[in-house]
Amino acid sequence: MIRTGLQFVSKNGCSLMQSSRCLSITSTRLKQTQPPANMSFMANLFRGEIQTSQVFPYPEAADQELREHIRSLADPVYRFLAERYDPAESEKLEGPSETITNELWEMGCYGFMAPEEYGGLNLTNTGYATMGDAIGGADLGLAVVVGAHQAIGWKGILLFGTEAQKQKYMPMVISGKTVAAFALTEPSSGSDAGSIRSKAVKSSCGKFYTLNGTKLWITGGGIANVFTVFARTDVTDSRTGQKKDKVTAFIVERGFGGVTNGPEEDKMGIRCSNTTEVYFDDVKVPVENVLGGEGNGFKVAMNILNNGRFGMASLLAGTMRTCIAKAAEHANARVQFGKKIKEFGNVQEKLARMAMLQYVTQTLAYMIAGNMDTGSKDFHLEAAISKVFASDAAWYVCDEAIQILGGNGYMKSAGLEKTLRDIRIYKIFEGANDVLRLFVALTGIQYAGSHLKEIQKAFKNPTANLGLIFKEGSRRAARSMGVGGCDLSQFVAAPLKESAKQCSESIDMFALAVESLLIKYGKRIVDEQFLLTRLADSAIDIYAMTAVLSRATRALKHNLPAAEHEMLMVKAWCIEASNRVNNNLKRVNKHVHLENYKTLALIANNVCDNGGVVQKLPLEI
Repeated sequence: MIRTGLQFVSKNGCSLMQSSRCLSITSTRLKQTQPPANMSFMANLFRGEIQTSQVFPYPEAADQELREHIRSLADPVYRFLAERYDPAESEKLEGPSETITNELWEMGCYGFMAPEEYGGLNLTNTGYATMGDAIGGADLGLAVVVGAHQAIGWKGILLFGTEAQKQKYMPMVISGKTVAAFALTEPSSGSDAGSIRSKAVKSSCGKFYTLNGTKLWITGGGIANVFTVFARTDVTDSRTGQKKDKVTAFIVERGFGGVTNGPEEDKMGIRCSNTTEVYFDDVKVPVENVLGGEGNGFKVAMNILNNGRFGMASLLAGTMRTCIAKAAEHANARVQFGKKIKEFGNVQEKLARMAMLQYVTQTLAYMIAGNMDTGSKDFHLEAAISKVFASDAAWYVCDEAIQILGGNGYMKSAGLEKTLRDIRIYKIFEGANDVLRLFVALTGIQYAGSHLKEIQKAFKNPTANLGLIFKEGSRRAARSMGVGGCDLSQFVAAPLKESAKQCSESIDMFALAVESLLIKYGKRIVDEQFLLTRLADSAIDIYAMTAVLSRATRALKHNLPAAEHEMLMVKAWCIEASNRVNNNLKRVNKHVHLENYKTLALIANNVCDNGGVVQKLPLEI
């Protein structure tokens, strides 16, 4: 069996040119074959290689005992939110009531993944995803209150704090009812975290920094007493002695003085969460409150965001679950033209797509959580994809639920109009979806480009690199002729082999598209955002297909109660997703689409230059 188009790598790093050969490989051969430095499925996909360890089989991060433990902690939260919590009341009060807040603290909802020594529940990422499903299914506004506090508010202290910092602050924010906030965004910087202007100047005595700046749209900004703040500092290079302007992270207490906040923002949604500007005026921050080392602020910020991003998918999977339940209830009861509306094809199509989107979102959330629990460090592309997919999917599902309910869905009493308002921010914060699409495409292309440089370097000394050159030449020739390529069928259950073929064909097309873009544009690809977006959307669809193929295979293998239903959803999903990949990748190279992108750019420029719509009313000449 020849597969020169793409190289398969299993968990142990051996080639999967033939699965039987991999199984019979000797221990000597295993020692000689090193796994790739980056184990990310998506990163390797951009390079034209398949790294299967994080997708097949579907991760089993929790044994039976741990699953029971997670359920024992999650079930009371599900019950509490179903029986005691009123989302409409929290929105009206602009925050959970004092009684509700105290009970959430008592249940440990502000410290899901914090170590027990600080009063936390010490949950795994899989456990955190389960709690996210519970809270997201109840109220996305509450999810922001609880989530921002721990996913980004105090997360930096846990990830980068010194032992002294952890001992001082973790008990406060986990069980001491002290709210923590993450202060990164500024009026001049949104998705571009590198453009912040807040400044921290070290004192001549070296004992403290004086911090000045303004932070915008800070969740919990009006009620938090502990902040993770990012500001520019002058850092001396230990090698050259030169001073460089770098971002540093600080732990700042409101009690230091000089920390104030503006009025509560009047928001479209998530109105039960507190959002304000926060001002730092000559705040004296002790040097021992530097977080993660001087000049390492950007690294701290990105790690916090990357670690917390996967949790949004589980939240929104819970939200979609609730939306679908309301739509199904209405479809079962509502009669029109002598039939229940669930019998109409257009309603069936809506419900089916809603169910598939929720299934994919949930699958991505638990796949990434499972990988993180088993020690994966290479999940940042996948986490970004899960956030983009989940927030887009949740908006669609809620909108369609409202459509199924008709006029009833538009009324506040149904709860869906609030959910739609709440969902909208999830497409913006923790990385706007448009920016994250570019992050996915450019990060993947950068990884692929390093491989291309390796090949170019090899051609400079062909005698010493014949093996590499021959291997790469064979792969490219095979791709160009449509020979070999990817074959995921060996990893999936028999009923899903045709779906695996559709996914495999998409992967082959994707590999060719990435290579052609690199060769054509080189470094200039950064400026081709029309193309990068299509590439990112294709990557998202491919990862989603691969993930659900893996999960449904697990369901069929274990004969789970919903296995047949999962199989149906995967078959339908792969047909539609592979068609989207095909269409998107055609738009990357075809002249007609490239010219149309130029036309779209001209239209956009005309609108901006005119300050809005260019044409006048048809009544005018």
